[in-house]
Amino acid sequence: MAYKLQDQEILTDMLSDSKQSTGLYNTYAGECMSQSLKSDLLNLLRDEQGMQSAIFGEMHKRGWYEPAPAQQQQINQARQKYEGIAQAL
Repeated sequence: MAYKLQDQEILTDMLSDSKQSTGLYNTYAGECMSQSLKSDLLNLLRDEQGMQSAIFGEMHKRGWYEPAPAQQQQINQARQKYEGIAQAL
């Protein structure tokens, strides 16, 4: 008998794929020389982010995805890191 995927496994896989897709669309759009193709990629990125948000919302609603909130120290470290990078530019 074949194994049947459960809803949680399906949504987890969908979320993982969506995260990967948004990263790729973002990279390709940022490095694209054709304005027409760049516009298409940005539209795909926006659509993919919407799907990712919907999947995340459904998983969160069901208690299947509970990201830990960032601690204030982590927020401050990230802010300092990126402020330093911005100043260097």
